[in-house]
Amino acid sequence: MTQPERPRSSAIEPPPIDDADAALLVGLIDSLCAAARQGEEPDVETLAQSHPRIADELRSLWATIWVAETLAFADRPEPRIEEVDDHDELGRFGEYLLLDELGQGGMGVVFRAREPGRDRIVALKRLLRGLGSSPRDVERFRAEATAASHLAHPHIVPVFRVGDHAGQPYFTMQYVEGTTLASRLAEGPMPESEAARLLVPICRAIQYAHEQGVLHRDLKPSNILLDRGGHPYVSDFGLAKRLDLDGDLSLTPTGAILGTPGYMPPEQARDARRTPLGPACDVYSLGAILYQMLTGRPPFQAASPIETILLVLEHDPVPPRVLNPGVSPDLEMIALRCLQKQPELRYPTAGALADDLEAFLRDEPVSARSMSLRALASRLLGESHHAAVLENWGQLWIYHSVALLFFFGVTNALHLAGVTDRLPYVLLFTVGLGAWAAFFWSLRRKGGPISFVERQLAHIWGSGIVAINLVFLVEWLLGLPVLSLSPMIAVTNGMLFMTKAGILSGFYYFQAAAVFLAVFPMAWYPRYAPIIFGVVAGACFFVTGLKYKLRRQRGA
Repeated sequence: MTQPERPRSSAIEPPPIDDADAALLVGLIDSLCAAARQGEEPDVETLAQSHPRIADELRSLWATIWVAETLAFADRPEPRIEEVDDHDELGRFGEYLLLDELGQGGMGVVFRAREPGRDRIVALKRLLRGLGSSPRDVERFRAEATAASHLAHPHIVPVFRVGDHAGQPYFTMQYVEGTTLASRLAEGPMPESEAARLLVPICRAIQYAHEQGVLHRDLKPSNILLDRGGHPYVSDFGLAKRLDLDGDLSLTPTGAILGTPGYMPPEQARDARRTPLGPACDVYSLGAILYQMLTGRPPFQAASPIETILLVLEHDPVPPRVLNPGVSPDLEMIALRCLQKQPELRYPTAGALADDLEAFLRDEPVSARSMSLRALASRLLGESHHAAVLENWGQLWIYHSVALLFFFGVTNALHLAGVTDRLPYVLLFTVGLGAWAAFFWSLRRKGGPISFVERQLAHIWGSGIVAINLVFLVEWLLGLPVLSLSPMIAVTNGMLFMTKAGILSGFYYFQAAAVFLAVFPMAWYPRYAPIIFGVVAGACFFVTGLKYKLRRQRGA
């Protein structure tokens, strides 16, 4: 299934669609969904070009529905493998004698098999649908075999042979007699020392894979095998990705669902095409595994995959000690550092995570508790995981900067003209600015689904409008001339920029400082106070809008 292109931003917002266009849009979406469910590749771009009037709405809506369709397809129960055309009634697949089935996934099935030539037991993996597999499944399967066959580490399941039988690819691996970490965790949390000790060799194995240029991208307890001695092995490189000088050569076809929602990092859940994945994505998944080891549950879980992804994108995990008070504060800090939304705030490598786990086991200080000046500055001034929503607002903030100049320019003109009646000013900032706010919000709604954090931004903005009008009320209550308290507009709006800095990006701290500093010229030159604020606030919105508009254009 091919992931649709995200809609490109435009300086001109699309006109509202009428009922006929809405009906057409529903029909086109239904046809795309039907194609996807039949195993075909939905061609959203051809439909968009054929219907330019609703092209942006079609791309935006399909981008959302595609995630739900893909996850639903991935979670759909797979048919059992049929004992025909692939191996005969004696249970053979080529030269291998199939003994029993070990498990199925979304793409492959694994058998315990005997290799007669070497008289040994192996795990044989082949395509689940056999000859009915799609070319994409075959390509992905071969990619998994290639990735795994190039890795030789004592804690990565070794691949013995890669081949084809009757037109079907397969590969054989070491048979690990035992269980999976998922089965072990179904019994409940692990003792923290056992959890740390078990995870160290897994981290070392992933560090080795990274050094060989391979990301796993689907680390989870069910992909960690435990032999009878309790030794762990990393398996299932079906979503692996090559790291090379070009940065993003994926072993998984574009459009395949990447990872398991409860264990995938935000950047992988959001859009791996626009945010190239690096070792930090596997570090996050290792942290999610550690979290489940300590608490008995993954860091994020919900009733559906879509809801789980929203939790991954929008929320922070519950601290492990809330769920299991017996967890060490140091081990909790290690897990939470892995689960940071921003990749740069996690451990730089899986090896660094292993080093901290070993320090914990030796009862030595862990680096997760230390905070360098650089890390502190990155945390304070860097973008949060919510900052991506600003790409939806770039062009709108540019519009808003012009609106601010207009409203405060008119206010200053009234003030210079000697208008002392409060009513014109109140009407300007209630009816006028309120109407602009409603129009602004309607433009944003046409740009696609509105996230939770965007609703928070709307409330922050609305409180700024209320604060401006309350200045006029306070002046009236104190018997002061109109606009005599106008510098307080800079004070209240500076606080709003501080709030946005905490939610979105440290970039807003600089804008908050600029708005706060506007208090001084506004107090020194009261006749020009409104336009001073309008210029400063408008510049802040314009710079922000231009920054994120250009970012969206580069990523489109």
